[in-house]
Amino acid sequence: MSNFSIVKSNNEARRRRRRALLNKTAVAVILQQQEARYVDLRGQYCQLNDKTPAVSLFFGDGDLKKDFRLSRESVNALVEALVDEHIHGWGRELEVAVFLYWLASATSYRVVSEAFDVPLSTVHMIVHRVAKGILQIYTKAVCFPSEAELEVIGAGFAQLAGSPALNRVAGSIECSHIRIKPPGEYKEDYYNRKLFHSIQLQAICDHKGRFLNAFFGLPGSVHDARVLRWSSVYVQQLYPPPGWCIIGDGGYPCLATPICLMTPFREPVQGPVQARYNKHLSKARCVVERAFGMMKTRWRSIFLKALEVKSTFAPVVVSCCVFLHNLCLSNGDFVEPGDFPQDLPDNNEMQHAVEPGDNIRRRLAVAVSAPNACIDALRDHVY
Repeated sequence: MSNFSIVKSNNEARRRRRRALLNKTAVAVILQQQEARYVDLRGQYCQLNDKTPAVSLFFGDGDLKKDFRLSRESVNALVEALVDEHIHGWGRELEVAVFLYWLASATSYRVVSEAFDVPLSTVHMIVHRVAKGILQIYTKAVCFPSEAELEVIGAGFAQLAGSPALNRVAGSIECSHIRIKPPGEYKEDYYNRKLFHSIQLQAICDHKGRFLNAFFGLPGSVHDARVLRWSSVYVQQLYPPPGWCIIGDGGYPCLATPICLMTPFREPVQGPVQARYNKHLSKARCVVERAFGMMKTRWRSIFLKALEVKSTFAPVVVSCCVFLHNLCLSNGDFVEPGDFPQDLPDNNEMQHAVEPGDNIRRRLAVAVSAPNACIDALRDHVY
């Protein structure tokens, strides 16, 4: 090969490298320009309109309880507790504001969209994303107590009952009906004895009204005792621990196993011992009704009318309300329970002359009536 051919080949190679470098540089410049344009548009799209009343109130210094149903301390605690996994330009604060406003008003996504001046699809996305985020941290607020906390709870129930014989009570259990829109299928299963469609919410709370466990989703036509039998607390014997009991109304069976559940003696009672036991048990048991009343008062738009969501999403909304109830109690954010009609016990089931836990109940009744004495009927029982 001649020298001329070698020089020509080298020049051609240099030109190809130069063109490749120029093309690479041009592509990089174009990508940078597109990224800058995207960031600029994203910033404009996610810019808050602080002129809307809902946004100005939430990010201002005023009281949030009227429109968002939570104090500012509780809102801040919720914002800090949520896991920051959002992939949208909105911050956690605004997403919490949108979710709480929707939960407090129980209105349509369109109304919330207009209140915050954000797209309708964004409101739907935020509501479902925040609800999912709450479910991820649900067990941090709704959980069973430790052994040390059990002693405090037992002392609290004894004080509520006005009798030291009930110092081994670990919780109060109750069911409540949550109104829903009739589902497309099997709607007759959701039609309860109160003549409306609902799902069942079974909850156990401590002496302060904090929920320790919640089980929901079963159709409203299911009896309270059957809800208990299908719950994880009963099936897996999760609560209470041995030597302790939970208390409930006459709609539940009196049990010694697989869990210890104490209920009132059925009317008419046989003598003053049973009457005195029923009276003290009712004083302690009513704390769960008060807890339901507080939660329903805070979220009265949710619980006083049918939930305007799909039946599959309704249990998620209820679980968020249970979580927020405990969160508010932890931050000293209390509301007085309103006047709600109480769920009367349905005594069509479990009408046994002698119930499985009747032996323990009789011993407790004697302990309640014993002057200056506390017979530890639960601790002495062989499970």
